[in-house]
Amino acid sequence: MPATIKGSITVAGQEITITNPDKPLWPEAGITKRIYLEKLAALSPYLLRYCRDRLLTVIRYPHGISGMSFYQKNAPDPLPDFVRTAVQDKINYIVLQGLPELLWLGNLAALEFHPSLHYAGSGLPCEWMIDLDPSLEVEPRIMEAAATVGEVLKSLGLASIPKTSGATGVQIIIPIRPGVTFDDLRKIGHFVGRYVTEKRPDLFTLERLKKHRGDKIYFDYLQHYGGKTLAAPYTPRARPLATVSTPLLWEEVQRNVSPADFHLLNIEERLNRMGDLIVGVPPQPVENIISRLP
Repeated sequence: MPATIKGSITVAGQEITITNPDKPLWPEAGITKRIYLEKLAALSPYLLRYCRDRLLTVIRYPHGISGMSFYQKNAPDPLPDFVRTAVQDKINYIVLQGLPELLWLGNLAALEFHPSLHYAGSGLPCEWMIDLDPSLEVEPRIMEAAATVGEVLKSLGLASIPKTSGATGVQIIIPIRPGVTFDDLRKIGHFVGRYVTEKRPDLFTLERLKKHRGDKIYFDYLQHYGGKTLAAPYTPRARPLATVSTPLLWEEVQRNVSPADFHLLNIEERLNRMGDLIVGVPPQPVENIISRLP
């Protein structure tokens, strides 16, 4: 369909222009922009929960995942009246609030959503996330690594939720109470990271430079900080199979599921069946451990 063909939809009272709905965005998965917007609407109750009121960075692929891409931090100009923004460090971020903004971004071929780890106007983290980042493009041990970290957290009295990054890694989410700082979480993150690297030096490393990691999985406790981002739960990813960053049951981690198992074409059925696994875990007493660290 020529790029000049367009239409509009009305969502929550807002009119959104849709251009080139039959453009392939994930060609290998057969996902056009039209299909993407439908799937994005189905994901919205879950994805918005972890993007709302945060500073949003998106990755846009105007010609689909096989074309060029760019990170967008500054909100584009002109903006629809319904899109809210907030300025931090001289950047005018979009603050994603509802389905109209989400579909407007989807029409702009924003295929990945990376929110700040704090709310707009706040310097405190919303949750604690540990990022397990493989050094290999295909890492068959990633679920073993996640299970190892999960057991260490459990031994500290902390419940957690693993989620696929939607790419090659896994993040582990620990809900927290308001008031814990990013520096507090770096301190406990370093403590847990040192422990697992000493326990399993064959599997983990704290080495930041990828060229020095060999085949080990990087236990990244530094990415969780003010001004940084991680892939939101339920964000699609610009990977050939249209994978989605998906929270998991620990039983699924033990079964060694693959991050490729969860994608735009099956995520809706999973969410209808299982709901949001993150909301079932209450804030954890990380303060008790932080207070005992040197």
